[in-house]
Amino acid sequence: MIGVACDHGGFNLKNEIIKYLENNNIEYKDYGTYSTDAVDYPIYARKVAEDVSNNILEKGILVCGTGIGVSIVANKVKGIRAAHCHDVFSAKATREHNDANILAIGERVVGVGLALEIVETFLNTPFSNEERHKRRIEMIEG
Repeated sequence: MIGVACDHGGFNLKNEIIKYLENNNIEYKDYGTYSTDAVDYPIYARKVAEDVSNNILEKGILVCGTGIGVSIVANKVKGIRAAHCHDVFSAKATREHNDANILAIGERVVGVGLALEIVETFLNTPFSNEERHKRRIEMIEG
């Protein structure tokens, strides 16, 4: 299952991502927020990150205005490797090399079409399992 969350700055893009997930029969859980009313993004980002860390979710997608704030919050949670991506190449590389488990994206930075390509790439690219990448992830995890 994929966890999806946003703040007010990412609300519209989160809804587009949910449509994509539904259209592709991908199971998801919407962690909010549920409107464009101003909220504190750490509350929503942390919920998804904790559930990914605890293996309740396979992966997460976090959206705010820039993608920066939610990625910082998520990466504070043990076991999370959140990648802030605004292009398809980065989404592919972070899955192959970093086994990233959360995608962070900015609604005010990326258009819907590109954002959905990034989501698709992130969700469908497997980790390479190459020894050098495994070793580096172990270093990250400490």
